[in-house]
Parts: sequence; C-alpha cells; structure tokens
Amino acid sequence: MKNTREHILNVAFHLFLQKSFKEVTLKDIVEKTGMSKGAFYHYFTSKEQLFLELVNHVFTSVLEIPFESFSKESLYHFYIDYVNYYVKNLKQQNENKEDSAPSFNYISLIFDAIKLFPDFQEKLLLSKQVQLNAWKEIIHEARNKGEIQSPMNDEQIANMFINSSGGVEMNSIFEGSSEDIGRNLLNLWDSFYMGLKA
Repeated sequence: MKNTREHILNVAFHLFLQKSFKEVTLKDIVEKTGMSKGAFYHYFTSKEQLFLELVNHVFTSVLEIPFESFSKESLYHFYIDYVNYYVKNLKQQNENKEDSAPSFNYISLIFDAIKLFPDFQEKLLLSKQVQLNAWKEIIHEARNKGEIQSPMNDEQIANMFINSSGGVEMNSIFEGSSEDIGRNLLNLWDSFYMGLKA
C-alpha cells in the first residue's frame, strides 16, 4: 500500500514538473499510474490533496535544513557542511526524477503551492527566518573568534550566503544543468569568505 502511494506521488511529481498544477488533470495522473480512478481515490481524496502531500514531501528537505548538524568550529566548516548537505539532497532529488536538470516548473510548483495553500507561504517565511538565525549565529561566533571581520553586519553577511545560494540555483535552471551547483556555490562562497577573513 505504501509503495502504491509513493508510486502515485512519484508519477504526479513528474507530471507537475512537465506542466503546471492546473494543466495536470486527474485523468493524466490515473493514466500514467496505470490505476483506475477508484484506486486513486483509495489513496487521495482529490488532486489538491495529492498536490499538498507532494509539496510537503518534496520541499521538506528544502524547508527543514539540519543546521544543528553542521560544524560550529568555524564559518568555513559550517558553509562546507551546508554545501555538502545541499549536493547530497540534490542528488537524492535527481534520483527520483527522469530529468536531472532543474526546471522552471520546479519553481512554479512553489508558486502553485503558495496560491493553493496559504499556509505554505508561512512555512517558507518561517524557514527563511530559521536559516537567517542559523547563519547569523555562526557569523557572530566567527566574528567573536576573530575568524572574520567586515563592516557588514551579521544579518547582511547571512543574507549574502542565503541569497547567493538561491541565485546559483536559479542560474543553473537557466543553463539547464544541476551538476555544477555545489562547485559553483563553493567557489562563490570561498571568494566571499576570503574577503571576510580577518
């Protein structure tokens, strides 16, 4: 039963990456899963419920970054752990997708989720605050230890790390490849870090 549910979620995810939520019909999902409509309704009450579960499943790793498991030895070690986590997470996502390149529809899934489920935007905002706090904390420690010094305040530095990761990911979507995201992010952060070092 669990495998069937996961099969439906996996098929639906591929469909939603190819089209928008609105464009994917229940008929599309049923046909691609090889199930009957009745069998589908055994697992999900509606396309909306399926989409909500899918969004929560897919974006959990994006929203719930395990900052507490990252090294607190230094800012350098912290961001290395972040990149390693990011690359590992990306590989796991790509194993579940037929096409390993990030797509615009991946981003549109987020916007569809925000339109359909207002609580999802709250989750995104809360996640951003958790990220900001985690980065500010390690940056503050790095400044206190003399690892870095900068006229930028802790929040500005934190936002540079957070927002640049989104920029590198968006650029990879434009280029149609996710293979170099980790390396590109690391190169960018290494250069930024060298500018921060005391």
